Amino acid sequence: MITFSSPADVPAGFGPSAVTIGKFDGVHAGHRAVITRLREAAGEQDLGSVVVTFDRHPLALLAPEKCPPTLVGPEQKLDLLAGTGVDAALILAFDRDLSLQSPEDFVTTILVDALHARLVLVGSDFRFGHRGAGDVALLAELGRRYGFTVEIVGDVSPRDGRRVSSTWIRELLAEGRVADAAVLLGHSPAVRGMVVHGAKRGRELGYPTANLSPESDGLIPADGVYAGWLKVGHARYPAAISVGNNPTFDGVAQKQVEAYVLDREIDLYDQVVEVQFVDRIRGMVAFTGIEPLIVQMGDDVERVRQILS
Repeated sequence: MITFSSPADVPAGFGPSAVTIGKFDGVHAGHRAVITRLREAAGEQDLGSVVVTFDRHPLALLAPEKCPPTLVGPEQKLDLLAGTGVDAALILAFDRDLSLQSPEDFVTTILVDALHARLVLVGSDFRFGHRGAGDVALLAELGRRYGFTVEIVGDVSPRDGRRVSSTWIRELLAEGRVADAAVLLGHSPAVRGMVVHGAKRGRELGYPTANLSPESDGLIPADGVYAGWLKVGHARYPAAISVGNNPTFDGVAQKQVEAYVLDREIDLYDQVVEVQFVDRIRGMVAFTGIEPLIVQMGDDVERVRQILS
């Protein structure tokens, strides 16, 4: 996948293209349905397939107090988009200038002049331009003027008529329901960050853990113990994952993510790893002493082993 960080980065001869536009937070099943249709249409019409997205949620600039936590960080989103097989991604910096751009200027600058769009795929509630002044009807009108067609892609609704959305996935993660979130995402929810030195309590108890930096990317699920995977480079290892402040010990920072790799000890300090959540085993519990905690950790590891096998 080719990546462009601004319309100016797109080479003069690029295109013609089929384009879809959106936040693509999590690159979930709904997004993937749009991208699948994008690639099909691009193949039918001999066009390049391009995703246009943003470097942050627009509310991070426009109304920070209302901005939801993102499901994935920028690099995670790029990797997930690349995995869909799309030809290119244009990552727009959502700054003040972009937020003030009129709907027609957005279309001419990005879709027409940079990407030479011939087909644009969007959802029925798509809005664009300053204060969301542009809608699908205006996009279609501008398409007729500038030489592209607009196709509306329907929502994905796996059950109960509720469409797949980043909001729904956030709700599931807040409840620790990572397996349900994975169904809507089309991939396991994950946190990516640098492994840093911790208090080394896990090592003292016989279960050394990789502790992720608090500056990690990705939405951390509810406190508890999870079965999952630790990925570093191209290698992936089964892991028991603890999320929370570990109430058995005092002075532990909130929302720590620690991963114990089963059956092997790996030096991961100062490496960037991704922790992928598969299923929740239990909530976080305060134990009365070290011995009950060690017994429970042994049971946790065996349950992880069963789930991942």
